[in-house]
Amino acid sequence: MVKTLNKNRFITDMLKTVCFISAVAMLTTASVHADSNVDSLYRQHCASCHGADRLGGIGPALLPENLKRLKKNQALDVIDDGRVATQMPAFADKLDGQQIQSLVSLIYTPLESIPSWGEKEINASHIVYRPEWTRGDAGSVKPVYNADPINLFLVVESGDHHVSVLDGDRLEPIHRFKSRFALHGGPKYSSDGRFVYLASRDGWISKFDMYKLETVAEIRAGINTRNAAVSADDRYVMVGNYLPHTLVILDANDLSLVKVIAVKDDHGNSSRVSAVYTAPPRNSFIVALKDLKQVWEINYTDNPPKVYRGYVHDYKMGEGLAEEGLFPVRTIVLDDYLDDFFFDQRYENLIGASRNSQNGQVINLIVGRKIAELDLPGMPHLGSGITWKYRDTTVLASPNLKQGVVSIIDTKTWKTIKKIKTDGPGFFMRSHENSPYAWVDVFAGPNRDVMHVIDKASLEIVKTLKPVPGKTSGHIEFNRDGSRALLSIWEDDGEIIVYDSSSLEIVKRLPMRKPVGKYNVYNKITRSEGTSH
Repeated sequence: MVKTLNKNRFITDMLKTVCFISAVAMLTTASVHADSNVDSLYRQHCASCHGADRLGGIGPALLPENLKRLKKNQALDVIDDGRVATQMPAFADKLDGQQIQSLVSLIYTPLESIPSWGEKEINASHIVYRPEWTRGDAGSVKPVYNADPINLFLVVESGDHHVSVLDGDRLEPIHRFKSRFALHGGPKYSSDGRFVYLASRDGWISKFDMYKLETVAEIRAGINTRNAAVSADDRYVMVGNYLPHTLVILDANDLSLVKVIAVKDDHGNSSRVSAVYTAPPRNSFIVALKDLKQVWEINYTDNPPKVYRGYVHDYKMGEGLAEEGLFPVRTIVLDDYLDDFFFDQRYENLIGASRNSQNGQVINLIVGRKIAELDLPGMPHLGSGITWKYRDTTVLASPNLKQGVVSIIDTKTWKTIKKIKTDGPGFFMRSHENSPYAWVDVFAGPNRDVMHVIDKASLEIVKTLKPVPGKTSGHIEFNRDGSRALLSIWEDDGEIIVYDSSSLEIVKRLPMRKPVGKYNVYNKITRSEGTSH
């Protein structure tokens, strides 16, 4: 993307580039390893998020294998300026140019060896705490609390790596438990809402019983994990990994390992997993890949449709033979990478975008190809996209991680109806079928303490809230009937602020330790149009 730069900024960037090239020319792999100073810099500024061994933690692994799409000069800018819509801070005021160049050289230096994490290691990590609690006894088991189990919230508190269970009627916590390190990708519920599956950035998958309020089982499915999804029939959990480049299929009952799928194309090129979701009407998992211009669809039924890896009309070398066995991989080739995506309500179309693209793309899952491009410049956060009925159509609304705009798109024509200007880039957007409003934050900018409320009929901002001046506001979620909207103050000494979703008045405040996300059971299992899927 071409940027308009003032003279000073241009000169600064040119000097940074020249210095960087010179530094890279002088530094060798041996000198990087011999430089104890850079190791000290890494331990001081990077290890707490990216792991002492560079294998990932809150942040992703910092290895050449995981940085394929980030050029070294871009990495220099990321360390210097931070990264939009992430917890990556800017270090320009803490480190000089040479120090930043040394860190870039370090993270692009391969480790002597990357730990293996295959079937043996996964199986060895498996822990079953309560083998007697299975999905088959759900009809006879009652919750240990006096609350509607379908109107519970899980609140992920990243300040001290805990999860609170919140009664959605009384809006009071009923339980709090310690989670694995840095949960990511949002909790995923079983279809009846009894069980929830949690994925941590360091690869742990946990199954928690929402009736008994206890952890049932855990397993470490990877070293650096993106997210997990649960099949609509409640039989399988699929885990997408950054490291190693694998998809891991688990038995949803006890989290025992079912299968490991290496993520690579027919030429042997491997990829990290950008995201994995379930498409219930299609009985399949949908997988976006970070380093390959492909989307995968993996059917999880016992008799999956035939998938042909080669040309069906050409039977030479067995190319026309169908892939045998469970979990066949159907490959959809794309024009661009997909870092983020969204489904329409029928799960016929996948709407996705790349961080480096000028447009989004619509992929029809039935025909297996792109059918439209979307006017979505910048960095739309389609994973937080929502839909609602508007006049005679259904619209898709997406915030943008780089621009102060919410894009409203007609899902019949795939044309932009309106771009709503906001006070800065946003991360999360939410609504509810029973609410006239859609809420969007201004998460990634100087106005991160405000929240916009959009009228879904007029497509206009009708109110801008500032819940706690100077404190980051983000991630709205509604209770079951949509009467209450819960907002997070993303600070270590943060809180949940409960609003009346009609009057927009504050009803209650609940202190929390950096409550990064809230997930209502009913809205998730019914796949509400107002929440992400």
